[in-house]
Amino acid sequence: MHLKKPELLAPAGNLTKLKIAINYGADAVYASVGAFSLRQRSAKEFSKDSFEAGVDYTHKKGKKFYATINGFPFNGQIENFKKHIKFLRDCKVDAFILATPGVMSLAKEIAPEIDVHLSTQANVMNYLDAKIYHQMGASRIVAAREMNLKDAIKIKELNPNLELEIFVHGSMCFAYSGRCLVSAIQSGRFSNRGSCANDCRFKYELYAKNSENGALFRLDEDEEGTHIMNAKDLNLSKHIEKIMQTNAIDSFKIEGRTKSEYYVACTTRAYRMAIDDAMNGKFDTKKYDIEIKTLKNRGFTDGYLVHKPYERDDTQNLTSSLEEGTHQVHAISEDGEVFKTKFKIIKDEPYEIMSPLKSEILNIDNEIGKIYKKDGKHLVEFKKLTTKTGKEFEEIHSGNIHEILLPARLPIYSFLRKEI
Repeated sequence: MHLKKPELLAPAGNLTKLKIAINYGADAVYASVGAFSLRQRSAKEFSKDSFEAGVDYTHKKGKKFYATINGFPFNGQIENFKKHIKFLRDCKVDAFILATPGVMSLAKEIAPEIDVHLSTQANVMNYLDAKIYHQMGASRIVAAREMNLKDAIKIKELNPNLELEIFVHGSMCFAYSGRCLVSAIQSGRFSNRGSCANDCRFKYELYAKNSENGALFRLDEDEEGTHIMNAKDLNLSKHIEKIMQTNAIDSFKIEGRTKSEYYVACTTRAYRMAIDDAMNGKFDTKKYDIEIKTLKNRGFTDGYLVHKPYERDDTQNLTSSLEEGTHQVHAISEDGEVFKTKFKIIKDEPYEIMSPLKSEILNIDNEIGKIYKKDGKHLVEFKKLTTKTGKEFEEIHSGNIHEILLPARLPIYSFLRKEI
């Protein structure tokens, strides 16, 4: 069977995360700047200058850059929306990700040369809606997370020139593809305006009320309460080959612009492996599962795409909204020469090196430390912890801003991690 190789689309919450995504194998990134995205916090991490630098970096690497402008504007914001679209046009982004017909019309008027991708916020789940938006000018539909694979195949069959993009990993919404009102009611922050407070992740208590006397009886499973709305994280890594075999999906999207640098690196790396292995007939679900489980997570779900969702009790967490993964990230090296500590680094302790796929790591043993391979993993141990200026430490903890020398140059954006 001939497989069509889908694009791997990764989140770029800031310029550093963008570079990490590209170096770890993303074919494209999506990012935003300003107030018209559904992730205002990440949009604020880009200035106009760093955003332009990000587009330039992406294009120099031969990759694509999609700008998210999928907020829902009020009348008073339309003029600023027009200016924002002009700015993105001048940056030469490859596509706009937007959510409403009105914004689509503006984009086509101001920047007709730039592709339009319809956001998942538009909740397209059938071929009729897909056809209408395609006729309006959308070259790609980012399907609703609630859509199943059979419907995706049908949409592609009836709209062969329309690209289909699906989410394969990341946070799921308690409400219908991000239309949640819980945040607005409790925090005065509107999810579909980019300022969701993630109220569905909080711990809640349930009560039964006697309407005759007003008495409340608390209902709970244990003393910790329960996370009744806390949706698990989408994880389709084990289904990548099956999805690719349909040849219906053009782009696999990873959610997470507000998540950590390590999250971007790890998920991009895992799904890059999965896609490439499927193309080469070497698909191995265990390999990707091991990588994904190193991440902090809310438990995992297959979502709606492959089959109807069911409760995976082995990943259930009733005590907190977020649980640790199998590994702790201890450090990151952006330039490959020095590292900054994320947790702690102790002398004579082995730390696993996670680096971009196909990068070269050489064994070495010198006065600073040693790098060696064991059980298929590259490890580093430090004999001394020293800065470029010669300042030495017995151990380094998070919050320490010093850049510490590595025993030898590593691939850029390498991470040091350790099994918990």
